[in-house]
Amino acid sequence: MGIKGKLKKIPKAPGVYMMKDSSGEVLYIGKAKDLSKRVASYFKADRPRSARQMSLLERVKDLEYILTTSEEEALIYEANLIKEKKPRYNVDLKDDKSFPFLKLDMSEEFPRLIITRKKTDDRARYFGPYTRVKLLRKALSVMKGIFPLRTCRKIPDHVCLSFHIGQCLGPCIKKISQKEYREILRQLVLFLEGKKATLLKELTQKMDKLAKEENFEDALVIRNRISALSEVPGKKIRDYSGWGDVACKLKRILKLPRLPLNIEAFDVSNISGKEATGSMVYFHNGGPDKSNYRKFKIKTVKGIDDYAMIREIVRRRYKRLKEENGAFPDLIIIDGGKGHLWAAYDELVRLNLRRIPLASIAKREEKIYMLGSKASLDINRDSQLLYFIQQIRDEAHRFALKYHHKLRKKKAGI
Repeated sequence: MGIKGKLKKIPKAPGVYMMKDSSGEVLYIGKAKDLSKRVASYFKADRPRSARQMSLLERVKDLEYILTTSEEEALIYEANLIKEKKPRYNVDLKDDKSFPFLKLDMSEEFPRLIITRKKTDDRARYFGPYTRVKLLRKALSVMKGIFPLRTCRKIPDHVCLSFHIGQCLGPCIKKISQKEYREILRQLVLFLEGKKATLLKELTQKMDKLAKEENFEDALVIRNRISALSEVPGKKIRDYSGWGDVACKLKRILKLPRLPLNIEAFDVSNISGKEATGSMVYFHNGGPDKSNYRKFKIKTVKGIDDYAMIREIVRRRYKRLKEENGAFPDLIIIDGGKGHLWAAYDELVRLNLRRIPLASIAKREEKIYMLGSKASLDINRDSQLLYFIQQIRDEAHRFALKYHHKLRKKKAGI
């Protein structure tokens, strides 16, 4: 597909775009609030261009983009990608003192995150540089709500306003230990390094462990952080313009009868069986179609029984779809292991829908399972294919978690 064809497929959404030459080398990386409008503007015939821009456009043979859920998150991804790819047509930000950084002074007992234009050779951690200070301030405000580190220049001897409004953990009055504070700091660093998927996975494992230990108060704190990260004006669904290649690989590796243009994914969410919810997300041509998302309040299952919950939401979804003569998906993905896979399959058999292709992805092992295969599928852990399946799974998890959180707040009268 040529550049003109790819321009038509770029969505009107925030994200990061990459321009490549014929060999696949990344020439330029940028971010935008509206990818479609921004990228198309480069190729308008009446747009005045510098010699550098003319040289860039003569070399561009391919486009790739990554969707984010906000312009603020796109700013973070842009800085990390520029540092990683070192595209020749981006301004050398390191040599330009006008660009801002984020700074964590690790020599402090309880470090704070600040914006600075000076990068010195000290013990501090620097992130960036970033291209827009106004947007960076918005991103910093969002991060303070998720990672409530101190904001005061000097630790006071009394409680500050930030503590009262929930945006500081109170190191000034010993409400948090240095060890606990450093753990939250480590989580923030993962986010700033663009490793949100890794962070979400870690937090989910920690939340599950706390719930099993019946430490529900701390589990709820972690759950709220997961919800905030998932909703961060900011994962996020990354959407790759190379969807056609991914679809073909999915068809081949999963041995599907046709290209998986329409995919539905399911997950369930609960803490010790309370306020249990389920979700179904819908992906069309590699991207999310939120108008077709569905949420379920678990009605027939008491206590902790993920398999039974999966059975219920799969049954409710496809029983209704049959009654309405709706179109069935090309692939169903279940968040879970072999047991979850078979639970979903049993319901499809009962509905005489056993021919719909079905797969599951286990959270911790990141393994893909298909019916008829004893072992997990051999998929490269760094492959774009596995990453795409993880994105769908994570979106189903986010959507279920959001609804679960809403029900808990409603029950608490918040």
